[in-house]
Parts: sequence; structure tokens; C-alpha cells
Amino acid sequence: MRMKLYQLIPSLLALLFMADVEAQDHAHQAAQSDTAESAFIQDNQTAMDRMMAAMEAKPTGNIDDDFVAMMAPHHQGAIDMAIAELRYGTNPQLRRIAQEIIVTQQQEITAMYQALNKPLPPAQAAPDQIAPVKGATP
Repeated sequence: MRMKLYQLIPSLLALLFMADVEAQDHAHQAAQSDTAESAFIQDNQTAMDRMMAAMEAKPTGNIDDDFVAMMAPHHQGAIDMAIAELRYGTNPQLRRIAQEIIVTQQQEITAMYQALNKPLPPAQAAPDQIAPVKGATP
């Protein structure tokens, strides 16, 4: 049985509609991914800027104090970047590594301050259960 062209038009229109919907969905996902990537980059840049500024400690004449004055912000920078991975990253292995970075760097900051018998910096909650930001795609 031979079909006439006018009989195919509804099927062709349906196919075109479905292709357009799929293209719009991909565009929407790409836009969300770009938004997450932009936010991730901004969070990391903020962390880097804060870390670099804090590491410019003026020498005190005490090597141990100077070491901690530079290393504590360095460790905090690693924590801040790990938090960004938890917010925007989707790779389970990297998210686990980010959690470990947060814990170990906090412990090392504490150990450095205790070694100098200095008061600890203000406590911060460990963000161990941060869900990825909606729109972050693997």
C-alpha cells in the first residue's frame, strides 16, 4: 500500500516536535551546567584570593609562628576548594576525597595552633553532607 505525502505530514510534524523538545532539553541542561561551572569557578577564585591574601603574613622573627601564619590559610584554602567540589562536583570518588581533605586539613590547622600553644581559630561546621548543586552534571 502506497502512502500519499499528505498522510505522512502528521508523523513528520510529530518527529519534528520531538526533535525540537529534545534540543531544548539539551540546551537547558547545558545552561544549567554552565551556571554550575561558573559558580564553581567563582567559588574557587574567591578561595584562592582569600588564601593568597592571608598567606602574605608579615615576618615576625619567629620561624614557627611565621610557618603557621602562612600554612593555616593555605590549609583553609584547600578546605574552601574542597567545599566547592562538594557543592558542584558529581564524581563520587572526588567528592569523598574532598571530604577527606576537609577533615585532614582542619586537623592539621588545629595541630599547628596547639603546637604553638595558641588559641584555635573559630570553629566551622564540617560540610560533610553537601549535595551537589542542581544542574551540575557528570
